[in-house]
Amino acid sequence: MSHTLPKIRVPVSLRRLLPNSSFVGCADVRVSAATADSRDCAAGMLFAAISGQRSDGVRHVGEAVQRGATALLVERPLPGVSLPQCVVRNVRRAYAELCAALYRCPSRHLGTVGVTGTNGKSTVCWLVRSILQAAGRQTGLLGTIEYSDGFATSGSTLTTPDSRALSEWLSRMVERGTTHVALELSSHALDQHRAAGTLLDAAVITNLTQDHFDYHGDFDSYRASKQRIVDQVKPGGRVVLNADDPTVTGMDHYRETQDNVITYGLETPADVSATIRRETGYESRFELSAGDERIEVCTRLIGRHNVSNCLAAAAAALQFGITLNEIATGIETLTCVPGRLESVDCGQPFSIRVDYAHTDDALRRSLRSLRALTPGRLLCIFGAGGDRDRSKRPLLGRAAREADLAIVTSDNPRSEDPRQIIADILGGFDETSRQPHVEVDRTEEIRWALDRAKPGDCVLIAGKGHETVQIVGEQRIPFDDRSVVRDFLKRETSYREPLRISA
Repeated sequence: MSHTLPKIRVPVSLRRLLPNSSFVGCADVRVSAATADSRDCAAGMLFAAISGQRSDGVRHVGEAVQRGATALLVERPLPGVSLPQCVVRNVRRAYAELCAALYRCPSRHLGTVGVTGTNGKSTVCWLVRSILQAAGRQTGLLGTIEYSDGFATSGSTLTTPDSRALSEWLSRMVERGTTHVALELSSHALDQHRAAGTLLDAAVITNLTQDHFDYHGDFDSYRASKQRIVDQVKPGGRVVLNADDPTVTGMDHYRETQDNVITYGLETPADVSATIRRETGYESRFELSAGDERIEVCTRLIGRHNVSNCLAAAAAALQFGITLNEIATGIETLTCVPGRLESVDCGQPFSIRVDYAHTDDALRRSLRSLRALTPGRLLCIFGAGGDRDRSKRPLLGRAAREADLAIVTSDNPRSEDPRQIIADILGGFDETSRQPHVEVDRTEEIRWALDRAKPGDCVLIAGKGHETVQIVGEQRIPFDDRSVVRDFLKRETSYREPLRISA
């Protein structure tokens, strides 16, 4: 596998790259730089007029021309524009393929694992990176929590970067000698063909439950977007499926062909499986099986769903010839994924976990995992994001009923009234369930719960996880659940050694 790419981008012929395209005002367009943001346009660049949810790129052609654009990528010819135009059926896909070509298709030079699914994407990617690193493979990561080229790291802006940023990051990895990458692919990114041109050695689908219906409209559209990951698998690559999720294994593609599929599962017979030996509040021990091989593994990522995530990462790693010993080492090396059932321990006699769970399925899984490990009460603080799928709000409330005490508050209300969001959540509670405590101010609600937690209890603070801002209107206010907890606990002088809780 080659690891050297030229730093200077080579002009790309659109007629050759996009043979089904047509041209206005020219026979071909040769491109050395491209952008889909008119504000980013500079002399000599191609402008891709992408239609988004809020804005039609065609409306910004004038600004792009003023800033020096020399060619356009459009879905219909634009009369009255003198620039050469390349007309394609889908600008988003063509632009992503162009970005990859401008950076010399870096995914062809990398061992690439793409992960999609409603829940578990970040954890699986972090596990894949840890396993590959344990096996001596320098590995980058692009996902919800961070972007890393294998050496330098920065905070992420999107779960999956935009097309140009994605190709830039992958190209940088190749230039620096990184050999592998774990990449989160969101349903939005797959639907928008944001990663078209990025090829995968292994494509993982973790699970499918309701999420992002504000964007996709219904479950069938959401599922169809997730399934697009399969189209990006390299010849000889593998599709990794969660055998425990019938929605995943029941997709049409997998009923038609099983040649490139490897399955993993805890409850269902699968190619990669596990038998859990012991669970505590601090680790899970299980026997990992792949074919005729078996190995004992210990992970600090608690909960049955995280054992499943370990299996997904192991199945993906097998595509690169990684041994079970190396897989076990990689799993055991990863002690925490930020904001994923992350423990906050300041010596208090009760457990505190901060988790990113913001779907009803994820919240239910986290609560059930913690229930099995908690001798006392289970308290759950959660909310729902504004300007997002309203139909999942009562589902979150219904899931939170599994806690002994549900505590409803704000979680990135954005432009909505947080009181209305809370009212929607309360629709998930009925007369037979214990009514939740409600407080709009998230800081006060966290403090309220911690002040009432008793020895042996567990407090789950769900929804925001690793996030460090609260989005209110157009403001991004610094806010970190973990910091709020630590600030409160530092004022409590009565706590001594933490209580160690075992199953």
